[in-house]
Amino acid sequence: MVARVIPVDPFDLVIFGATGDLARRKILPGLYRRFYDGQMPESARIIGAARSNMDDAEFRTFVEDAVREFVSKRKCEAKALDAFLECLSYVPVDALGTGGWKELAAKVRPDVVQAFYFSVGPSLFGDLANRLHKHKIAGPDARIVVEKPFGHNLDTARDLNATLAKHFNEDQIYRIDHYLGKETVQNLMAVRFGNMLFEPLWNAQYVDHIQITVAETVGVDGRGAYYDKSGAMRDMVQNHLMQLLCLTAMEPPSKFDPDAVRDEKLKVIRALDPVHPDDIVRGQYKAGDDSASYLEDAENPDSLTESFIAMRVHIANWRWNGTDFYLRTGKKMKARMSEIVVRFKEPPHSIFESDTGQSANELSIRLQPNEGMDLRVTIKEPGPGGMRLIDVPLDMTFAEALGEEVADVPDAYERLIMDVIRGNQTLFMRGDEVEAAWAWTDPIIDSWTRREDRPHPYDPGSTGPEDALILLHRDGRRWRDLRK
Repeated sequence: MVARVIPVDPFDLVIFGATGDLARRKILPGLYRRFYDGQMPESARIIGAARSNMDDAEFRTFVEDAVREFVSKRKCEAKALDAFLECLSYVPVDALGTGGWKELAAKVRPDVVQAFYFSVGPSLFGDLANRLHKHKIAGPDARIVVEKPFGHNLDTARDLNATLAKHFNEDQIYRIDHYLGKETVQNLMAVRFGNMLFEPLWNAQYVDHIQITVAETVGVDGRGAYYDKSGAMRDMVQNHLMQLLCLTAMEPPSKFDPDAVRDEKLKVIRALDPVHPDDIVRGQYKAGDDSASYLEDAENPDSLTESFIAMRVHIANWRWNGTDFYLRTGKKMKARMSEIVVRFKEPPHSIFESDTGQSANELSIRLQPNEGMDLRVTIKEPGPGGMRLIDVPLDMTFAEALGEEVADVPDAYERLIMDVIRGNQTLFMRGDEVEAAWAWTDPIIDSWTRREDRPHPYDPGSTGPEDALILLHRDGRRWRDLRK
């Protein structure tokens, strides 16, 4: 199977923060892969902009090193890499001053698609937007890409949206959440709305509960000071898990159109009930044999910030009334895994004897690692001895089902950047969507802040605090196992 590659129009992409870690690991290697696969025209320009004082040649060396580190050797052909590097240039720019802006204005072409990637801290978003306008660099159809966090709470999110709106219309602002660019996340919509098999059953009548897990094995070392001001709720639940929840629970949009999709996602967020404190478990990882504790990584021995959170939420609408959604995310856990699990109800009446076993269908959507899906169905256990029921998976791991070509499926960032160039906002968050998510999140955070709740300690390499297991056990359920 060969993926169909659709070229994009000529463009100028300015990457602010082009020498930063995100640009080095994701953005620049991703752009090279799109160039290698023929999706990026040779007339495209990628302009690096940052505080570092380097020239074009030094920037090209920096990019070449990044490509060789993060792109497979098979694609690092000298001819293709040299041609890609010819598309690059660099301008030292002072985001808070005047330096470099006239030089940048001279480089950006007015007659091609213009995109400006803000790969910088959110405190600089407003300054960059103002200077792009002041120096008349961004044309009337220019697009800006902004990274999370989109504010720290509802007030700051509103302020940020208002700042960007001074110079850019909503259809020019691309709030990027790389989870929405993952192949399996988009396949979730294909499975739901492209198959008659699932959508009639995708409701409270047939679904027992849904689990959404984003687990990481790493801690916060190296970014403890930042993380201690956010925590798992702000860093993961308010954006990544919220987006997965919306795509899982939303109504079918009228068409696969940016605003139609985002309208349905917004309805889910606005239908979320407030969460009772008893339905929330927060945790902090302890020290391991050869690793520091969260308190040590954060350099704050009195920190009440969570590195783990699990919660039960409800959606107050016709489709999901009475269905439990369980969200879980944490650092230093047993395995790195992102997964959505839809557990269907057991048959209302079993025609088999009680000793044959009880079972229920389960659809698992794996986002990482080993992207794919499996559907557990009940069959008779092979062999003599009467009727015995067991669950077996109908497994579709992309790497196995689609062969070697799956390795060429674009990374989330490269797909999303190409969507920016195309002007397709389907997989990006809208301003009112961001504000609605904060409007639901803020009271939850305020509640435990007022009570000065201390997170539960948990062992690194575990599945989180014991209380997170109890959260499901009291409902007669269990978390899906974290598999290495």
